[in-house]
Amino acid sequence: MIALALLENYNGIIKNYKSGDIIFEEGKQPTHYYQIISGEVKMNNYNDEGKEFIQGIFYKNQCFGEPPLFIDQVYPANAVAVVDSELIVITKDKFLELLKNNADISLQIIKNLSQRLYYKSVMAAEISSQDPEHRVLRLIDYSIEQLNFKQEKAGFLIHFTRQQIADLTGLRVETVIRAIKSLEKKGDLKIINRKVYR
Repeated sequence: MIALALLENYNGIIKNYKSGDIIFEEGKQPTHYYQIISGEVKMNNYNDEGKEFIQGIFYKNQCFGEPPLFIDQVYPANAVAVVDSELIVITKDKFLELLKNNADISLQIIKNLSQRLYYKSVMAAEISSQDPEHRVLRLIDYSIEQLNFKQEKAGFLIHFTRQQIADLTGLRVETVIRAIKSLEKKGDLKIINRKVYR
């Protein structure tokens, strides 16, 4: 999203996280801007019964966790490395300085935040009123569009696990498995070697 050289000019530091490492915790005050160089990061919460809900999954060149930096609020979710990940990190003060000095980057950040708000609105409506198959398909279609999933001969490879789809849609993993099988029968999805394609 933001060029690494520019982030380094604002004292960006490269940090490495192992799979499962917590990058920041829900309820903590934000102090840094994070951008992924390589790897995968999820933002999640747990309910009282310990069930995970994934707020979002982020990949190479994406940033995460920046909205609280603008409004002096605590993080609403945890950030966890899904796989070994390399990030570039700059302090909040340097991030805000970078935005003040680079109007084009500020517009990129606004667009990115707007896209996420749009996604949250769409998914909130889906979760509250639509059947499981519709929820799963909507998440997949949105992700293909926004996350640049790779197109192969069989179609777009969906990088989410069944568990991640469940956690992103508020469904049980068993329900997701049934929905995916049903969507395959209808011709909306393909399953090849346990991988899901659209």
